[in-house]
Amino acid sequence: MPVATSTITANVEAALLEDVGSGDLTAALVPTSASARAKVVCREAAIICGIDWFSQVYQQLHFDGSIDWQVKDSDDVPAETIICHISGNARILLTGERTALNFLQTLSGTATRTKQYVDAVAGTNTKILDTRKTLPGLREAQKYAVHCGGGRNHRMGLYDGILIKENHIRAAGGVTQAYQNAVSLASGISLLEIEVETLPELEQALEAGAKRILLDNFSLAELETAVNLSRGKAELEASGGVSLANIRAIAETGVDYISVGDITKNIRAVDLSMQFETQ
Repeated sequence: MPVATSTITANVEAALLEDVGSGDLTAALVPTSASARAKVVCREAAIICGIDWFSQVYQQLHFDGSIDWQVKDSDDVPAETIICHISGNARILLTGERTALNFLQTLSGTATRTKQYVDAVAGTNTKILDTRKTLPGLREAQKYAVHCGGGRNHRMGLYDGILIKENHIRAAGGVTQAYQNAVSLASGISLLEIEVETLPELEQALEAGAKRILLDNFSLAELETAVNLSRGKAELEASGGVSLANIRAIAETGVDYISVGDITKNIRAVDLSMQFETQ
């Protein structure tokens, strides 16, 4: 899923405004004409993601030097891999360093964490999905990173799919009524899904004609029963309390999807560093 250039541009504009503001006071210590060479090193094994954001940082800073990428997004790299070589005006290199690395380390962290979950269910038919539990302002960027890590994207936001959750159901008067209301609104929408919290609610959703059902915080035994009840009638998505420790067992119940908030909201940035080289 490519991310629009306009989205990347907006992400970077906001980040540079936050960091540089009215100007980089410390970089002013460096002569305006000074040039430098540097390399970006990935200190740990990781899935790389965020190259376009990194490059856009320097584009917006009017950097006229060169960035020589040694990898591409989605590459699985070992520790101590050189990600790129960069050379040009030293002041601009310094000013953009932290913002550029922030994007690259955060999105690589998302992609790397996603790959861990994808690997954990390898050999099953279950697909790993992201959620809307993303960093504010980086929804598209993180969902792109999930894709780079081998995961699948759920709806982008509230505008491109219907997911009827517990509070919608309560406000609408029950599973059947909520689903019927949604069907009347769903023309032209690719995702229409309803969340259930119990096996009786699952049966109600199936009877209402639901073709995609989210099973919220079901036990493993309940998931197995749900799969047997709905086989051939609806696709099932497991959600709630998912971790690397239990995701294999969840997948082995036979659910079609597992949605994982952890891959976008509990991110540990990948360890990257920019090192200036002796001229």
